[in-house]
Amino acid sequence: MSVKMVDVSEKPEVFREAVARGCIKLRRETIERIRNREVEKGDVIVASSLVAISSAKLAHMMLPFCHPIKIDYVEPRIWLEDERLCIEVLVKTRERTGVEMEALTAVSIALLNVWDMVKKYEKDEHGQYPYTEIESIRVVEKVKKS
Repeated sequence: MSVKMVDVSEKPEVFREAVARGCIKLRRETIERIRNREVEKGDVIVASSLVAISSAKLAHMMLPFCHPIKIDYVEPRIWLEDERLCIEVLVKTRERTGVEMEALTAVSIALLNVWDMVKKYEKDEHGQYPYTEIESIRVVEKVKKS
């Protein structure tokens, strides 16, 4: 069986947007460190926002069946809950193919960035992560307008 990229050359360019969301479960103490900007590696929210924007633009480089597209807009939104940091990313374009993978990539890589920045505080006495968990990465909205 062979693999190939889908041919979108005959499709018209239309407005498309997608919103993806995901969360990372963290210790309450880690959430407080993030809230109070006490993470040794820096401001987790600012850094993860930048990572989300960059990752949306690079989705096609990580996913071989994803078309390289012009990204018109990326808006990450990050919020803290009692035991979670959640990230939602809106991606917009005028293209021949959708931006779901770009939004999902942005959320996924931004959540991995959070983990990397706070892993020091999440490890147990054996160096394991019994509590830390990335949860529910999904597309929450997709729009296509001619």
